Amino acid sequence: MNFADLQIFKTVVEEGGIVKAAQKLHRVPSNITTRIKHLESAVGIPLFHRNRQRLHLSPSGELLLGYAARLIDLSEEARHVVSGTAPQGLLKLGSLESTTASRLPAVLAEFHRRYPDVRLELTTGTNDALVNAVTERRLDAAFIAEPPSSRTLSHLPVFRERLMVISSLDHEPIRNARDAEGQSLIAFPDGCAYRRVLQRWLTRDSLTTSRVLDLSSYHAIVACVAAGAGIALMPEAVLDAMPLTRVRRNPIPRAQSDIVTPLIWRKGEISPPVLALRTLMASVGTAPKRRVKQNA
Repeated sequence: MNFADLQIFKTVVEEGGIVKAAQKLHRVPSNITTRIKHLESAVGIPLFHRNRQRLHLSPSGELLLGYAARLIDLSEEARHVVSGTAPQGLLKLGSLESTTASRLPAVLAEFHRRYPDVRLELTTGTNDALVNAVTERRLDAAFIAEPPSSRTLSHLPVFRERLMVISSLDHEPIRNARDAEGQSLIAFPDGCAYRRVLQRWLTRDSLTTSRVLDLSSYHAIVACVAAGAGIALMPEAVLDAMPLTRVRRNPIPRAQSDIVTPLIWRKGEISPPVLALRTLMASVGTAPKRRVKQNA
């Protein structure tokens, strides 16, 4: 396979067709068509389903696209490393809402100061959604709530967090799971690691939560808890960032409360912007050094 043909193939997919790809690559459409046919001949299978003037990626094309993206990224990484130039381009970064609010402002400001040529796009989501997005190449890296189980991902623990159960000021102190019996659980939708921690803690004494209120904003969650709608679990750092919040903070056992937020990326595919972020986090992260584990 010709490397240039892979680049053209990836551009056709990204631009949605031959004509737009030709415009972006400053080529004539017939040249793009010829190169795609050469690539299909090289792999021995159609990469597109052709319907009149439209192209639809075939299952084989979907598979090749992933490999093409990896090869192109590795080529760019090698070029930057060998040339010694500063990182540049786009970094698609994901993060939990809690980490974005309480930890990232200073980190992103320092990253921008060190690497002004890197353009950063930040996406927030639940733990599981971010893991899937990195795995599926929709994100380059992400800050999540727990070490990833997938062997295709590497991670660096960076932020030490303490989780607290919050309740309304009128609620009696919650010292154990039974003190929360009958309370609704207010949390981010399924896929939230903190939600799983709270559910495990509540059910360890054979308790069940009959009502769950799904919200997608910490401000909304805190407001509902303050109004007496239920209880929630969130990092203490988020509460510290909301000083006017009138809720009761209830500590839970350290086995459930103490966690370390990791930065994740695809194993063996660390681009210059991701490497720059990892280097920065290794120097400014708040996780205890004895617990930091790096995977290449």
